Amino acid sequence: MSELSPHRRMLVLAICCMSLLIVSLDVTVLNVALPSMERDLDASVAGMQWALDSYTLVLASLMMLAGSTADRIGRRRVFKTGLVLFTLGSVLCSLAPSLDWLIVFRMIQAVGGSMLNPVAMSIITNTFTDPRERARAIGVWGGVVGISMAAGPIVGGLLVDTVGWRSIFWMNLPVGIAALLLTWRYIPESRAPKARRPDPVGQLLVIALLGSLTYTIIEAPGSPATHTLGLAAVALAALLGLLYYEPRRAEPLIDLRFFRSAPFSGATVIAISAFAALSGFLFLSTLYLQNVRGLSALHAGLWMLPMAVMCFVCAPLSGRLVGSRGPRFSLLMAGTAMTASGVFFAAFDAETSNVTLVIGYFLFGLGFGFVNAPITNTAVSGMPRAQAGVAAAVASTSRQTGGTLGVAVIGAVLASGLGSGPYKEVFASAARPGWWIIAGCGLAVLVLGAVTTGGWARRTAERTAGRLVDEADRATDAGGGGETGARDAAGARTRM
Repeated sequence: MSELSPHRRMLVLAICCMSLLIVSLDVTVLNVALPSMERDLDASVAGMQWALDSYTLVLASLMMLAGSTADRIGRRRVFKTGLVLFTLGSVLCSLAPSLDWLIVFRMIQAVGGSMLNPVAMSIITNTFTDPRERARAIGVWGGVVGISMAAGPIVGGLLVDTVGWRSIFWMNLPVGIAALLLTWRYIPESRAPKARRPDPVGQLLVIALLGSLTYTIIEAPGSPATHTLGLAAVALAALLGLLYYEPRRAEPLIDLRFFRSAPFSGATVIAISAFAALSGFLFLSTLYLQNVRGLSALHAGLWMLPMAVMCFVCAPLSGRLVGSRGPRFSLLMAGTAMTASGVFFAAFDAETSNVTLVIGYFLFGLGFGFVNAPITNTAVSGMPRAQAGVAAAVASTSRQTGGTLGVAVIGAVLASGLGSGPYKEVFASAARPGWWIIAGCGLAVLVLGAVTTGGWARRTAERTAGRLVDEADRATDAGGGGETGARDAAGARTRM
């Protein structure tokens, strides 16, 4: 992709952020609508888990495929296809006659969504080549997550209370159509210098791993032990298959060499932990505010505003700090605040008092606002630009995997506790293990943030980047593209 003017680069960033906005809004808005959907569609807690996880599960399963496909056939082409499918899926979700159909249409929506965020991040990475400029762009990108969190509960609550839960999917139409037209006009096409071959076996193993693991967790409370153990065995076999098969491919779906870098591996686990905490936090908070306190969807959204506003304020600040001082401070701040919030709810029953409820939401928003930018920046830093789509897709996949597991695990824990008495009376005690899980996720962010941002971790990243660049140079030279390979190598070393 040729060098663009500063104005054009900002326009490309804005268009990519539009895609992130609709994908992120879809999660926060739907959480507020869960109680209304539960009543309208006569769904159980497990049914509500599937309404959320059917979306994030497909996203997690297909993002790496979308990233590598975009590097191969063209990022703008895949991005446009994703916008079309996501917008179409949104229309179908608004027309769903039952929970089963809603889950199916959510999966269609997610197929389109899988082509948006990782591909958009790849476009941003190839547009903003200067490390500091790219960090600032990623900070803006992270700020959009804050915007979606701030706007989602309120806009979603207003729509649910005035029009109905189906209207939450209508918001995606104008944004999706506008983003498609702007992409067609302003985003240049780009692709990797050397096309990567498809990896259908690896893709099937990823789907089998995530699908069987999620189904096992969600359905475990009401399923026979033999059924649960059988699905767990499928998940384990798929994981072992990935570990055996992928390193033996010249161009794997998941390049396990990336994980030799301690910062990259740390960012992956941090992403899973942080987004598991977020999805579980929203799930518990929404059900408590509406089903226990009896608040309307709009009032529930307003109660979560302190969390959303802190995320909105802290995300761009975190991006600037990552660009100027590295990821360590942001990760330590995120881990500390998220752990404190989880402990506040688990040990001190923060939801039982208005003041402590607001403090708990404030702390979680502070922590989550700081965590997104260092995850993204660490994931793409040091990787050859030819593999930007795959590296960004691994980070995005980690987020969605965390979101899927958070709803599955915390929802299953909650469902098992709700059977011991009347819903409103036992909810607080049933939710307590879930809050401890959220606190544990925050602690994982804190510990890994400290361990994977020091001198030893940076040296592992430098060694990994050097190996990847050398292998990319050899492959490109063999194909007659030595000059392009040198440029990519120089770009990768600069980003370190």
